[in-house]
Amino acid sequence: MAKLTKESFLESLKEMNIKEVMELVDALKEEYGIDPTAVAVAAGPAVGVAEEQTEFDVKLTSFGGNKVAVIKVVKEITGVGLMDAKKMTEGLQVIKESVSKNEADEIKTKLTEAGAEVELV
Repeated sequence: MAKLTKESFLESLKEMNIKEVMELVDALKEEYGIDPTAVAVAAGPAVGVAEEQTEFDVKLTSFGGNKVAVIKVVKEITGVGLMDAKKMTEGLQVIKESVSKNEADEIKTKLTEAGAEVELV
């Protein structure tokens, strides 16, 4: 296998969507025990005010004990069909991308009430 250069890695990273990047981050955590987000924070500017996050992704981390209720909420939130909602729920995927803090909190509340565990990223 050819060695991956920094330039080719960065070009590949530019072509990824947010879901693929999140999967890459999770894989780095699993494989090497590192958290790239912690490195980015540590390498950030030492002076100045940090920018407040304005867009969030709502990621399902567990569907809990009532998967059917969670599937129904995912279907309602995303507007996808029942089978797609089931796949998203079972795959513990990002349910909504790039939503406002208020919308992310509303979605999180609905999913939590249905028994799911949710993470805002």
